[in-house]
Amino acid sequence: MFSNEIAMRPEHRKLEPGGLVRLEGGDGTRFGTFIFNPHSLIALRLLDRDPDLMIDAAWLRARLISAIDLRARVCDSAFHRLVHAEADGLPGVVIDRYGEVAVLAANTAGMDRLIPLMVQALRDLLPLRAIVGRNDAAARRLEGLQLTVSLLHGTDATAVVEEGGVRFPVDLLGGQKTGWFFDQRPNRDRIAALAQGARVLDVFCHTGAFGLRCAAAGAASATLVDSSAAALVHATEAAKLNGCSDRIMTQHGDAFASMAELAASAERFDIVVCDPPAFARSRKDAEVGLRAYGRMARLAAPLVARGGFLFVASCSHHAPLDAWAAQIAWGLHRARREARILATTGAGPDHPVHPHLPETAYLKAQLLQLL
Repeated sequence: MFSNEIAMRPEHRKLEPGGLVRLEGGDGTRFGTFIFNPHSLIALRLLDRDPDLMIDAAWLRARLISAIDLRARVCDSAFHRLVHAEADGLPGVVIDRYGEVAVLAANTAGMDRLIPLMVQALRDLLPLRAIVGRNDAAARRLEGLQLTVSLLHGTDATAVVEEGGVRFPVDLLGGQKTGWFFDQRPNRDRIAALAQGARVLDVFCHTGAFGLRCAAAGAASATLVDSSAAALVHATEAAKLNGCSDRIMTQHGDAFASMAELAASAERFDIVVCDPPAFARSRKDAEVGLRAYGRMARLAAPLVARGGFLFVASCSHHAPLDAWAAQIAWGLHRARREARILATTGAGPDHPVHPHLPETAYLKAQLLQLL
């Protein structure tokens, strides 16, 4: 709940960020137990609808057990998002699991206070040799929190993701966010299923997850494009680990410029993947960001062979699905390519969506066949 939606008295502003409060309406309705930050735009975050509940180790353990039980039902391995913030009843908390290693990010003042209890509960509930704290997201600044990266349990933070028969080493202390983008796994499964014998272009590839999954599924070749030289080094190392480096090529450079150069060289691919970072990171960036997605589709479309496939995605929750899809359609039109949408998708079930918080459905993607 935003700060301008509540009656904020002077004494409320003196309360310590991250403390517990009970919220009542003007008619006396008791709405539940919330964590409160008087200095944040989002002042109240619901923990439980019971206004008399004790928020303690037992309560936290029950929330984690519920999250673990769900993943046991919807995931086929120990590599997944274990906690997805409000959708798992833990506002601002993200926990990713890499087998025997977990990465924890607490982005709200109230949850930051509970980190020691979360670490203990995770150790009790799962066979973890290490827990990494990736508390370095910019969102923590909005809560008045310091940015830190640390080892919260154990001594060895190395980990390898296993996905679709491919092994990816991940840098949990120095990589992006919590180390791996589990949200795209169902989409990588879908693209890999089309890859037998295909020439693949993976743009904004980061560490090459889409391209390497395609190579492992029998692609003839996979060209990886990214602006980060370090990310491409990780992709190359993963290709060697999985015995497919002979079919992997890397291209370091700006994605938009690289696509234009490839088109000028009359390059064509059977599958083109465009999974960029967020172009619309805030509401004020939404219009410019949406136009960037349209430009991306316009540049990618000429690279797709007739009858081939284009996969596009956005992780910007400030780019709504309808407006984003309209920009993709505009880009295809400008490229004079006819297409049909085969699937409109989001994240996997280990990223549940809270029905009242549309930002938890941030990921959107389309798979198209270009004619």
